Amino acid sequence: MPLTIAILTAVLSYTWLLEPRLGRDFVGIPVAVVAAIGVLNAFRTGEWGLAPRALPRGLRAATLFTIPLGAIILAAGAALGTLHHRENVLAAFGGLFVWGASQQWILQTVILREAQRASSRTTGAIVAALLFGALHLPNPLLTMVTLVGALGWCAIYDRYPNIIPLALSHALGTLALLYAFDDRIIGGLRVGYSYLILDGGP
Repeated sequence: MPLTIAILTAVLSYTWLLEPRLGRDFVGIPVAVVAAIGVLNAFRTGEWGLAPRALPRGLRAATLFTIPLGAIILAAGAALGTLHHRENVLAAFGGLFVWGASQQWILQTVILREAQRASSRTTGAIVAALLFGALHLPNPLLTMVTLVGALGWCAIYDRYPNIIPLALSHALGTLALLYAFDDRIIGGLRVGYSYLILDGGP
């Protein structure tokens, strides 16, 4: 899984080493590295994650997965008393869709496929989901939600290889988190070292 290792190295180096020293202004560095790896892989394998015939069934599967997951998140927020309104929902959704699509493209076309080639379809999906969840450490809620999400997304993509339904699911799931919980619980969606120092830690 050489490309997966390169992606993990780029992301973890940024979240644990570069961001604490250079700030978020340099997020373009890991983004460019990971994007280049994704494009290289796509040209090599011919898989761009946009199979047209997979779109309708992928949308149906993603909807059946996302609605209950989102409902659980919102219900949890209501139970905790942190459910709240947010402004500029459409603008936020647009940004989350693009960000979700980029993550899903790398997760599915590179990490999932390399994991499956190294093991099996089912084991590869589990490994890919575990790695995706691990990238969100040490944020406990985000790690748990992305692990569950990635298990569903990988299973859907394996049957219906189109990332658009997954990007929609990713964006809606993130919106549900933002509506359901305050920053104290979701940690500002931060990961890596920046999560550890969120409350003025070391």
